[in-house]
Amino acid sequence: MTTFLRTPIIDAPSRFFASGAHDDIRYVHDPLTGLTHRADQLIPLGRSRLPGSEVETWPVIHPSDLNRPAPVSVCWSPLVRCNLACPHCLDDKAVTELNRSERTRIARLLGESDVLAVDISGGEPLLLRELAELVEILTARGCAVSVTTNGWHLQRRAEGLAGVVDAIRISLDGPDDSSHDRWRGRGSFRRATAGIRAAVALGIPTQLQTVLMASTRDSAQRMVDLAAELGTHGVTFLQMLPIGDGAALAPAEQLTDEQAQATIDALDLPEGIAVRLRTRQSAGGFTVIRADGRVWRNDAAGEHISILHPLTSPADLALTAQDGSA
Repeated sequence: MTTFLRTPIIDAPSRFFASGAHDDIRYVHDPLTGLTHRADQLIPLGRSRLPGSEVETWPVIHPSDLNRPAPVSVCWSPLVRCNLACPHCLDDKAVTELNRSERTRIARLLGESDVLAVDISGGEPLLLRELAELVEILTARGCAVSVTTNGWHLQRRAEGLAGVVDAIRISLDGPDDSSHDRWRGRGSFRRATAGIRAAVALGIPTQLQTVLMASTRDSAQRMVDLAAELGTHGVTFLQMLPIGDGAALAPAEQLTDEQAQATIDALDLPEGIAVRLRTRQSAGGFTVIRADGRVWRNDAAGEHISILHPLTSPADLALTAQDGSA
């Protein structure tokens, strides 16, 4: 099953994407949605501005179909620290964080690799004072960069990220205070939505993302409506992965990919709102750089970790036929 995207075609300003070519195929990775599109025209390679509404009409391609030697995109979690304690968190809390100079080394190494895009996550990345510096190291080397955050500190950090980061993804678990705060803690919805409004006002491409679970699927339509109300690009619905803390919730909360797809199919999309479903299968082979500088790659089913080794050179990101690519 492939990643599913529904989006109306409307005019939109250009924004930054990362483009590559392999085996005569040109493709574009979108740091906002996390999707990779097959280009239907000649485009500049590397990080460049493209019209978003046009790119979104191009066919979605799973990176594993590109036979690249390295992932198209990776998630980098440079810290474990977080101001919230979400019960469905994927992170291994026992991981030791590298120091600031080592984080800079990892950023430079990723920028020198064949990776096109980096999503900086956590932990909570907005706790990093040098976050903008790390982003600039990556973008200066041609990577498109997104930041995934719980939004608690986004209102105060947004101005410093405007014009620096290519996209911001904010994690929400419900469309209102009661439903979201149940998972993330009191006041977290108010803080997150204030941050979203600040990011949108500053012109930062902004996307909501939410973990799709048995207890949250009935609020999917309201989440899409909230995305429109806040002025964001849309919503990415993530099938929960039974990894980390999420493993304990999986028996009660995990949906099948077919149930998740049916939920998305039933949505009524407001004008200009894009929706993506990331199934577990489409998360297979995805690469994460942990806070200790080690490479974590999901297995093909997106349910277990298949490799774990130190990242010391771009060669450590190399894919094998068994790994796939995401």
